[in-house]
Amino acid sequence: MSFIVLTYNTMWAETNMALHTLLAQETDAEAQPEKDRVKVFKMLATFYVKYIEILHNMEVLYDQMVHPQKRIVIYQVLVGVIGRILELKNEMVQLEYSEFNFFDDVLQDLKLTPDCLEIHIPKCFLMEKVKVVKDRENVLARILSETFPHSVEKKEGIRSMTLEEAIHIIQISERARQGRLRAKFMCDIRTEEKRERLAKLHSDSKWDTEFAATYIQKHWHGYKERKMVKKLREEELMFLGMKPSPDFLKLSDAHIQAEKMASKRRMVQTTHEAEYLKAIPVTKKSLWEQEGTEIKEQMKEQIRQWFIECRNLTGRFPDYPDVEEGGSLKIFTNKTPEEVYAELILKKEEEERKKKEKEMEANKIARPKIVKKAKKSAESVNKKEEESWTMQPSNFLPEVKEGHETYKEIWLIRNETGNFQQMHDVQLIREHVRRDLEEELRIQVDELMRQELKNLKLIIDRDEGTVKKSKKGRKKKGKGRKKKKKKREKDLTPDRTIEGLYQELVEERIIVRPMNIPLSDFKGDYSYLGSVLRQAAIEPMPSLSDVRQLITLYGVLPLASQALHEKGPLVKSILLAGPSGVGKTMLVHALCTETGANLFDLSAQNIVGKYPSKSELKMLVHMVFKVATLLQPSVVWIGDAEKTFYKKVPKNQRELEPKRLKSMFPKFLKSIKPGDRVLVVGTSQRPFDASLKPFCKNYKKIILIPRPDYASRKLFWKSIIEQQGGILTSALDLSSLAKVTDGYTQGHIVTAAQAVLSELRIKHQRKRPLTAIEFMAPLSWQDPVYREEEELFKDWYAKTPMGKMRAQMAIRSKEDGDTKGKGKDKGTDKGRGKTKKKK
Repeated sequence: MSFIVLTYNTMWAETNMALHTLLAQETDAEAQPEKDRVKVFKMLATFYVKYIEILHNMEVLYDQMVHPQKRIVIYQVLVGVIGRILELKNEMVQLEYSEFNFFDDVLQDLKLTPDCLEIHIPKCFLMEKVKVVKDRENVLARILSETFPHSVEKKEGIRSMTLEEAIHIIQISERARQGRLRAKFMCDIRTEEKRERLAKLHSDSKWDTEFAATYIQKHWHGYKERKMVKKLREEELMFLGMKPSPDFLKLSDAHIQAEKMASKRRMVQTTHEAEYLKAIPVTKKSLWEQEGTEIKEQMKEQIRQWFIECRNLTGRFPDYPDVEEGGSLKIFTNKTPEEVYAELILKKEEEERKKKEKEMEANKIARPKIVKKAKKSAESVNKKEEESWTMQPSNFLPEVKEGHETYKEIWLIRNETGNFQQMHDVQLIREHVRRDLEEELRIQVDELMRQELKNLKLIIDRDEGTVKKSKKGRKKKGKGRKKKKKKREKDLTPDRTIEGLYQELVEERIIVRPMNIPLSDFKGDYSYLGSVLRQAAIEPMPSLSDVRQLITLYGVLPLASQALHEKGPLVKSILLAGPSGVGKTMLVHALCTETGANLFDLSAQNIVGKYPSKSELKMLVHMVFKVATLLQPSVVWIGDAEKTFYKKVPKNQRELEPKRLKSMFPKFLKSIKPGDRVLVVGTSQRPFDASLKPFCKNYKKIILIPRPDYASRKLFWKSIIEQQGGILTSALDLSSLAKVTDGYTQGHIVTAAQAVLSELRIKHQRKRPLTAIEFMAPLSWQDPVYREEEELFKDWYAKTPMGKMRAQMAIRSKEDGDTKGKGKDKGTDKGRGKTKKKK
């Protein structure tokens, strides 16, 4: 076995050891209810951070391993761990009544860096649907080119011009060229005249040869030493990690080689997986031919033996288990006929008891006093439950445990010295296929044996003369009762294909092409003092890193995986609120880029004049939901979301009818079910203009995006200058630039960088390095986000349901602290009084 396979097998073993410890801790936490909210949050935060570490390891393992059966187990655990992270995040939000949680104290205890909190989007999620996304992009591009050819014609029309315009442009260019030549000529003349004047002034003074040589040496040695000191200082900064090396942005040979190996490894993974999938039906066919008949006969013999044993024990044949109970699978468990028969009797008794309870409720036999007492006891139990916190049941822990057990039973003790190529294991395929084959045969055997048991009962009863005559005119159970049918929404477009609906939405520009923006481009640093400020009863503003993490948890991961959306906490809608320029629209496009989702634009300004009547608007919403559901994943974007829920529509916007979607918006959200990977994202820079109650009712998750803090501004300045072609030198003081630009958003910074870093300025960087003062002029033309505007957003968020609950929780914790403090003060006062008396 190669060294690489051994390395990742060791890493897999260590990760499973950490997972085993974490699962044991979770089991202990479930068994012990806790009353202290601070302890509960710290426990959940510790679990959260440790699961993220396991996720990073599992992602590396899934990317590096090529064994197809190992990758299946790793993928199962990977999805389960991500789902558990989503559940823990949901519990922490409900516990702290805040979308933003801070883990700096937990990271300090575990001796980890903030980078360990970054949740990477697994490559496997997007790699699985690369072909589908590419096909969809090609279809969208074709429809746009066919529907809007005038956009190309406009670009070509700009190039064409009349003869007079061409002559005028040539004349301007020629005059400019002559002017530049004359200016250069005059500059050379002035330089020559200045040189002659200086020569005349110094012609009388003649320097000694030795003095001249000393003068030249002094200047040369000074220049040489300054250059050497500068070089040593740069080397020291690089060694300390305070300055990147000149080749930092260049791809090294090792990096290029790693990329080549990664592409080669993915080809090997694809080949091995294809061979594994081919081997399954072949193995199943051979197993059917070899052991199929034998397995079937063995099942029949076991069931017949069970019939006889039950008959000998009870004096009659048993009832055959229903399909819902598992059929004969219940018989094949390690139970005696007596235990199976006892279970059937208990089941019948339970059914009879439930029937009696229903009759009691229908006849209202229960006394009101008893009901009142029951209600009081239930209320007291609920209060006790509220006081003590318990872990909520998880939908993903069983998957994680199953994958962990599979590793322990199969891969931990398996010897793979002979499997150098890491091909599939035939023995494991046979075991897996045998289980599937037994399930298929069991269904067939159950049908045969049910009929056989029925015939046996008829024969025995006939022999004993206990055949009951069927009563004529016997009414069937439930006759005359009509079952209530669930109302199904009518399909308004039953005769239209999904391709036709998609084309119509593209032509109406409801489906738009998202910009290719990765989520990593949303730069922002971590909040290092969040938990410290909360402990001091100060509510900190979230950092941009926290915002990026919430978009990953609430948007990217559920949209990227069907299993996560079905079993995880359901998020139907998100509202991104914040000042202009903080990156709300960028996050919407990044969400589509990372998940390969369709982007539907239902902004008020985009649907003006489209589908004007109420019935047509209903048709639009139906089409959007139908296409979004069938072509998952999908993002429905509503820009300026506050316009849909205006308190009072301004006069200048009454013609736009911004509140058209207000009545249909809740129905659209209600129709989104678990498994429908559709997310509604609203963006708003004036959320306080909307009616608060319906606004917060439709957008359950509200993410407030603040203006960037100092650390995020410094990081963003560095990123945008390098992106625009700038070179970072010691002459450019990024720290001062980040400090001076307090209040400016990312949009302001991008505008300033684009204005300064023109093509000509980029060429002159070698001779004239960039300085911070150059960016001040373009920034002075723009209005920053002042404190008053930021306070306006804070006050609005404090009125939302989550903000109110957070404020109430802060008041309670403060009151608890005051009462404890008062008790201590009283004790000290008494002590002081006693000491005074003694004196």
